[in-house]
Amino acid sequence: MADKIRLGLIGASVTGTWSSRSHLPAVRASSDVELTAVCTTRADSAEAARQAYGARLAFDDYRKMIASPEIDAVAVVVRVPSHYAPTRAALEAGKHVYCEWPLGRTTAEAAELAELAAAKGLVTAVGLQARVNPAVMLMKEQVEAGFVGEVLAVHVSLMREGVLTRPSNRTWQRDAALGANTLTIANGHTIDAMRFVTGDFRALSAVVATQAKQWLDTGTNTWLDVTSPDNILISGRLANGAVASVHIGAIPFAGSGYRMEIYGRDGTLVAIGRDSPQLGEVTLHGARGNNELAPIPVPARLHVAAAATPPGEAVNVGQMYALFARAIRDGKSRAPDFATAVELHRLVDAVKQASDDARQVTFA
Repeated sequence: MADKIRLGLIGASVTGTWSSRSHLPAVRASSDVELTAVCTTRADSAEAARQAYGARLAFDDYRKMIASPEIDAVAVVVRVPSHYAPTRAALEAGKHVYCEWPLGRTTAEAAELAELAAAKGLVTAVGLQARVNPAVMLMKEQVEAGFVGEVLAVHVSLMREGVLTRPSNRTWQRDAALGANTLTIANGHTIDAMRFVTGDFRALSAVVATQAKQWLDTGTNTWLDVTSPDNILISGRLANGAVASVHIGAIPFAGSGYRMEIYGRDGTLVAIGRDSPQLGEVTLHGARGNNELAPIPVPARLHVAAAATPPGEAVNVGQMYALFARAIRDGKSRAPDFATAVELHRLVDAVKQASDDARQVTFA
């Protein structure tokens, strides 16, 4: 294998996309991964991305890129409904894969991909970047080290503004059947960070609601009907016996941001961010006994992204690429993988089921 993992990235738009804001800057800065090839659906946009980000190869057909012997691994950074086909093709070609979350449009798609990857012995990563947010990683370490003692209660909230309008290129997300909405994405990332730190649910009840039933398409100035949920309320008990509550909301204005609060017999930990822990910087605060909450610095060892990674949304993606590359080299999984994704898909399904049936769902 070359000095760097040779990556082919599917979905390499130059501007205005998650790929251009996070993946492409992170890979360009990486000391572990080389952006060998980029792929879009058009030759001209693929060539523009190649020139903009310094890739050696450009493709307008992901099948041709995946077949290249110059590619060790593939990143799938396209819309959720299009995750399945290129991910499966890459696995069948024997390539390691980093796919964005959700892994599939449905749990069945995700489970099929995870089973194929395991059968072929390939390294996988799924874009649950909140798990590699340095402050969230430290929070997990502190809980495991006994900072709060026995965990008694957990509360998580993420309130993000912007539910009433969408640009034309994002109005497709109004259809719940396409798998990219507040339940799967904002809730998925946020609840996964919680279960990473405190453990999973033993039982839960939920309300999944669509409060804003129309969006204004700002490109066409027309109102569109919406089936995607925008508010998710979850309450239940964790496997460790703690009670937990979660509220993830896409609300019209002045969102309060992100908080994960852990209350234990001996202390308290609180993680705070302006946005989802997947996307941006989070600070950690703690208190033992009757003391006031105070900042807890994140040690340098938890910052594994390349030093040249630009600030903002690229940082946690850079963390993922560093861990993905290490796993390819030594076979030791350190980042959330396809099996992690299947677990989360099933948890999201359970939240929806609990809401639809107005009953508590329990887990083995």
